[in-house]
Amino acid sequence: MAKETITDDIAIGEDILSMQDITKIYSNGFVANKAVNFSVRKGEIHGLVGENGAGKSTLMKVLFGQETPETGRILLRGKEVHIENPLMALDYGIGMVYQHFMLNDSLTVAENMVLGIEPKKNGILDLKQAIKVTEDISKKYNLPVNPKMKIKDISVGLKQRVEILKILMRGATILLLDEPTAVLTPQETEELFRHFKQFKEEGYTIVFVSHKLNEIKEICDRITVLRKGQSIATASVEDVTETDISRMMVGRDVFLTNLEKAPAEPQKPVLKIRDLSHIDKFGNYALRDISFDLRQNEILGVAGVEGNGQTQLSETISGLLPIQTGDIQIGGESIKGKNIRLIRETQTSLIHEDRMVYGVANTETISENLISDRYYKDEFNSRGILKEKEILNLSNSLIKEYTIKCDGPDAPVKTLSGGNAQKVIAAREFSSNPLLLIASHPTRVIDVFSTEFIRRKIV
Repeated sequence: MAKETITDDIAIGEDILSMQDITKIYSNGFVANKAVNFSVRKGEIHGLVGENGAGKSTLMKVLFGQETPETGRILLRGKEVHIENPLMALDYGIGMVYQHFMLNDSLTVAENMVLGIEPKKNGILDLKQAIKVTEDISKKYNLPVNPKMKIKDISVGLKQRVEILKILMRGATILLLDEPTAVLTPQETEELFRHFKQFKEEGYTIVFVSHKLNEIKEICDRITVLRKGQSIATASVEDVTETDISRMMVGRDVFLTNLEKAPAEPQKPVLKIRDLSHIDKFGNYALRDISFDLRQNEILGVAGVEGNGQTQLSETISGLLPIQTGDIQIGGESIKGKNIRLIRETQTSLIHEDRMVYGVANTETISENLISDRYYKDEFNSRGILKEKEILNLSNSLIKEYTIKCDGPDAPVKTLSGGNAQKVIAAREFSSNPLLLIASHPTRVIDVFSTEFIRRKIV
């Protein structure tokens, strides 16, 4: 369907976008948005906040044409529009960067940039021109990228940069950013905010979806709060405190306290790593001669800028990567040559940094994900037949304990918000009674209340 031509005669500070009485109900009956009202002014950074499962991502998907609402209407530049798919949204100048990047890892930066709008020469992709337009847009917005690098070989921060450049190149002036800082280092976040402020000065409009209230206060002009799928309030950021925002998010006073942790009383070593090295496919050392002990009853922090070996370390300990040189002992026994199940049988649990690839089976149910590490054990399995009652009892118990917002244990994980999917992983890994827990970014993309809960669980 061809879109109508809409001229942009909206002045800075006037409403450029308005969503009125938006209701979205999924096929399983789950009400993600209920009569939501949301408006954004031209040239502002508008924060969209709420607990995990409050309906933030769904509302953005409706605006970007990925979901169709049951009721409500969208006004863009004062005129009602019907956004039926993401291509129409881009035609209207609306671009979205998702929590989970929509890039093809096997293609280069330039190939991803022109995907769907490829410059052609003699009927095939004009790669030279693709590289040139990538360099031009990168220079225009001062967001440098290497157009010849493959996506799988660049950092998370650069992947996000490519996503932002993609929508800018397609003419987006309203940018929808879903949890844009969730996977960034503090330095990358600081740099990203500088670019946001520059975009704002140039008249771009940004919707900033986040759980991080300190970032909301720092970068946003106004906020809209969603709670249980409904719009609760819109306010100027300078008029509300983080405590005020928390209260609106949950409907009651919230008292977030500093985490109290008693001094460690370490016992015998649980994990011993000696002279561990790992060389990646490019011949570079991801790990080089790493040696340390982790003792029972202590928490060991591994810090560093993203891409400096943390991933390879956790994946080698958990068996996702083989031990190339050196040795790892868990509970006094070497794990060299052991498969993932045998390593897990040493009471080792892993919360992986990439939950969608290694943490959950997205199309399977919450119950199936919760027992995926123990379905073969006598407690849940009798001669190859699953014990449905025991599985249901465990699932209901963990859903309640970890406040996983869902329609029940039979709901597919793909119907959950990102934060609630993360809670499923945490519930499974904590409930496996681990002697050794490897937790890589365990509180990524979950709200401040769930973050406090997970940290207390770790302690």
